[in-house]
Amino acid sequence: MKIIISGGGTGGHIFPAISIANAIKRRNSEAEILFVGALGRMEMEKVPSAGYKIEGLPIAGFPRKISLQSFSFFIKLFKSLRLAKKIIKDFKPDAVVGVGGYASGPLLIIASNLGIPALIQEQNSYAGITNKLLSKRVQKICVAYENMEQFFPVEKIVITGNPIRNNLINKTSSDEALSFFNLDKTKKTILIIGGSLGAATLNNSVLENLSLIKQNSDIQWILQTGKFYSEKVKNALANQTIPNLQVYDFISQMDLAYKAANLVVSRAGAGTISELCILGKASILVPSPNVAEDHQTKNAMALSEKKAAILIKDSDASKELIQQAIKKVRNTDELNLVANNALKMALPNSDELIVDELFKMIK
Repeated sequence: MKIIISGGGTGGHIFPAISIANAIKRRNSEAEILFVGALGRMEMEKVPSAGYKIEGLPIAGFPRKISLQSFSFFIKLFKSLRLAKKIIKDFKPDAVVGVGGYASGPLLIIASNLGIPALIQEQNSYAGITNKLLSKRVQKICVAYENMEQFFPVEKIVITGNPIRNNLINKTSSDEALSFFNLDKTKKTILIIGGSLGAATLNNSVLENLSLIKQNSDIQWILQTGKFYSEKVKNALANQTIPNLQVYDFISQMDLAYKAANLVVSRAGAGTISELCILGKASILVPSPNVAEDHQTKNAMALSEKKAAILIKDSDASKELIQQAIKKVRNTDELNLVANNALKMALPNSDELIVDELFKMIK
């Protein structure tokens, strides 16, 4: 069996893709898997480190404004379609999986033209334009939210949820996780994460409220700045001592960070939301306004409407976020309610359900 998995760009696309590949290998150890990503993007590093081969396409996102970049986009698209055809003809896959991201489009277009079965894994509650166009060409569409028939043909939709990183399911106790970060077991812990690249709004909200964080010394904080903002945050903290704030540019032991946290503050990417639900974590979600179709707001609303998360607008974060986080983490009853409602929305074994659909399609 030969499978191509295409897409990437962010951890929210890459980690589910690797989870699907791992599930395929568990079911069929002889299966050959090839990833196709976008040159220069995160997948070109993360996929090989997970033990899989990857080919890169020179594709980029479509520019929102008409400019010289628009011309460049069409040149890259043409090159990517031509290269995608060569990759498919050389590898001869039995099926293709698209997980979103720049590389999914060319690969799935060529696969469908050549009559190769194809499946889309749509992670968000609001489908992007690429997947809406591709939905007419593929056989199955695996989704994480209800009411997706407004975007896709209803007969192709299967609710599977979003796969999460397998290493997040950790049986370590919260006391052991707190010890790992040298945290006080008698205090509440708030974890702030802006993804592997970081989120300016979340970092700025911390920097603008350092005195408030320091004053509330009964609460301890873990901040992942992301690599883009680590220098700025460290410089801002260079001449200050805030014992109850720990700062990391990247946290490799995210399983322990989640376990240690009573409350998680995060953007509202589909992958992170799936992790929060499966782990049953209370969260404050601050959707990024800089994403296509404002899909993070729609992801967050799908939870907040069921009291499975607290939603704060990006524009309100600098004034409200830290105050609200302090208030919410002290309210144990509300934390437990939000955490339990999040757990009710979880769809475990998503990777296995997606592979079920993939294997049915091939047979």
